[in-house]
Amino acid sequence: MNQEINEPIPQKNTEDLAFENRIDLSGLQESVFNIKKQLQKVIVGQKEMMDLLLVALLANGHVLIEGVPGVAKTITAKLLSKTLNIGFSRIQFTPDLMPSDILGTSVFNVKTSEFEFKKGPIFSNMILIDEINRAPAKTQAALFEVMEEQQVTMDGTTYAMQEPFIVLATQNPIEQEGTYRLPEAQLDRFLFKVIIEYPNAEEELEIIMREQALENTTKVSKIESIIEGAKIIAYRSLVNQIKIEANLLKYIANIVVNTRSNSFLYLGASPRASIAILSASKAFAAIAGRDFVTPEDIKRATIPVLQHRVIVTPEREMEGLTSKQIIEQIIEAVEIPR
Repeated sequence: MNQEINEPIPQKNTEDLAFENRIDLSGLQESVFNIKKQLQKVIVGQKEMMDLLLVALLANGHVLIEGVPGVAKTITAKLLSKTLNIGFSRIQFTPDLMPSDILGTSVFNVKTSEFEFKKGPIFSNMILIDEINRAPAKTQAALFEVMEEQQVTMDGTTYAMQEPFIVLATQNPIEQEGTYRLPEAQLDRFLFKVIIEYPNAEEELEIIMREQALENTTKVSKIESIIEGAKIIAYRSLVNQIKIEANLLKYIANIVVNTRSNSFLYLGASPRASIAILSASKAFAAIAGRDFVTPEDIKRATIPVLQHRVIVTPEREMEGLTSKQIIEQIIEAVEIPR
């Protein structure tokens, strides 16, 4: 409880308080809390998805959301953009979509007798790509540069993206007709892969009741804007300042290296995965109000970072073993630093 005004504060507590407040994370925590509160006005359950989306936002990473139709993949992305008060652009991927439909194209201006670059829908802050696996490889490859370097090069000219910039892509894991498998190089550019499950019976009932209560209002109208884009950039700077001990860096490296020598995996994770775990674990720590990373932060980040970057051997896949299960085994096998 609160201490009396005249009661002296022990020196030890003062030192602890100073240590805890080395980086002021109270504003970041409050913003995250308020954003989640807004999303929960509409979204029932799916707390893990909300957490991972916010961590990706703070860690400057992109997210691949996988789930069957109707589990709130698209609406969550739209609502998140509304809470952030930033530019939002939605691109529906189809088999006939061309790279110029995403990036933009050069148009001849009759008045100036010169070509002018007309920017495509990728030039925004938050990009929702619906059904990313419906576009052919040529169109998917158009995202490589912009997702990794946050810039687009057209006709020898480079156009930088406005920060913050984040790509949220959805895909249906069941439907196969008219879909194209995402290349490993593109999968590696996503910080997280979030797998959305069906809601349980209680959540299903809550969804129906909320839909009935909407009447003539819309879901998006219930959401209020919480923070501006500049605030997100400032929070990312705070996340970068989170400390991590050398033995925890070695812990991350050991986990990733083990994916490359695991007999159950045909393809292990790249060094980009190590950096992704580092960034995500810092963001998890910041949201928890800590200025230092713990092994639990690393464990929580590992599965969503790795499950789309590794490939299970055909033999183990036929046995029903998933990449998530193998990663869990690797985490259990690697010794936690003390």
